[in-house]
Amino acid sequence: MATTLTPSHPYDFCPVINDLLTIPLPATADLFQVADLCSDFVIRLVESDNTTESLALCGRLSQALSALQQLCDEDLPAHLLTHLTSDEPPAPCVPDCWSDSSALLEYAQGLTLALLSRTLPDAVTVTLTGLLHDLVILLTDYLKQPYIRRGSDR
Repeated sequence: MATTLTPSHPYDFCPVINDLLTIPLPATADLFQVADLCSDFVIRLVESDNTTESLALCGRLSQALSALQQLCDEDLPAHLLTHLTSDEPPAPCVPDCWSDSSALLEYAQGLTLALLSRTLPDAVTVTLTGLLHDLVILLTDYLKQPYIRRGSDR
């Protein structure tokens, strides 16, 4: 009797990627949680060599970046304000010209949509994926960096 080999399903991702792709984005998630999720997506994206997996990660990243944009436009809850307050806030981790989180989010979303278009040469896709990774990690660090001096008004 011959053994029939069945090819693995093209959508069989490693368990970590599968968990990341199926985790819901809760409506109650705060700015830091969504920023961390965006970071998780780009960390896996830059490591991925599977086109289907990369597209799925880009799609989820786009969704998370949209949610992050909305959260940036809302008032921050008290528990995040506490984290963002310091006796001596550090120098910003981004240059002054990038101190607007909306612009950084638009750049990240633009890169994500370019990658989702699948119209770029492979070398450009790799380069833009790396740029997207670095931008989202920088954005996450920036959003979580203390900037309010304790004892002063926001």
